[in-house]
Amino acid sequence: MDLDLGAIRAFVAVADDRSFSDAAARLGLSQQAVSKRIAKLESDLGAALLARTSGGAEPTADGRSFLVSARALLDLADQAVERLHRRSRTFRVDVLDTRIASIELVRVFHESVPDVEIEIVTSDGLTSAAPALRAGRIDAFFGRAVAGLDAPLVHAPVYLEPLHLLAGRGHPLAGRSAVPISDLGGTTAWMPGNARDSEWSEFYRHLSADFAIGIDLSGPNFGYEHFVERIGSSDSVYSFIGEKTRIPWHPDVVRMPVVEPIPVYPWSLIWHEPNRHPVLPLLIAHTAAVHRPFDPGREWLPQFDRALFAPSAT
Repeated sequence: MDLDLGAIRAFVAVADDRSFSDAAARLGLSQQAVSKRIAKLESDLGAALLARTSGGAEPTADGRSFLVSARALLDLADQAVERLHRRSRTFRVDVLDTRIASIELVRVFHESVPDVEIEIVTSDGLTSAAPALRAGRIDAFFGRAVAGLDAPLVHAPVYLEPLHLLAGRGHPLAGRSAVPISDLGGTTAWMPGNARDSEWSEFYRHLSADFAIGIDLSGPNFGYEHFVERIGSSDSVYSFIGEKTRIPWHPDVVRMPVVEPIPVYPWSLIWHEPNRHPVLPLLIAHTAAVHRPFDPGREWLPQFDRALFAPSAT
């Protein structure tokens, strides 16, 4: 016997609502269509499932018995459809911003699997990315993993990005090919994009504590164009940016590597472990192949990130 899932769904709706009219409205059908579906189901099963009353309907003894199996059948069907949709839909990756290192990581991955459809999403970091991962609105997030990241969110180390110093041509450090970080002790970096509760702000708080560098969060953050204009017009303001951050060209702005040690920003891939999108394992494998461990002799990281990027983590 082939059972009609539409009829089963109509039966479950009436059994839940105790009303043909309410069930019809919920299903987007006419009351007559719901009645016909249930009548056909009862005929196929050879049993009365609902007792019609003046106020609506009540499941019969056979109906209550069948209701358990009916719910299970609908759950299995819905899960099968959801799995199919997840496999066929576009793979969504949150990169924080399209001018920073994460977009380059995704671009290189896409070149290795050019037939994969990828949608790029930007956000305000883990504050919005974590719930989006759990809800399935995005499939992967590139950012800094933090202590206490709740399961079943999982993360893997991907890339350590060296920091550069950005300054105007009139700044005392502007003529150097590289800037030892010890030379920045007692100075203050202007970081208007550091949202106070973000994972990158926490990174810079550790940097500040370890090297006695002040962090000025004053803003507002009017975007990259205003950012470089302010730096280029000053002989005292400087900031940090990632090596791969793409900023608008400005004739009076220079960027220099920070060294001795090299502070590196820790990029991780973060995803929801139950996610079964077929592209996700490919991205995980790709990032594992490009990852390199932390070098404590040359680089600096906060303590938590050192554990994640240690050689044993590869």
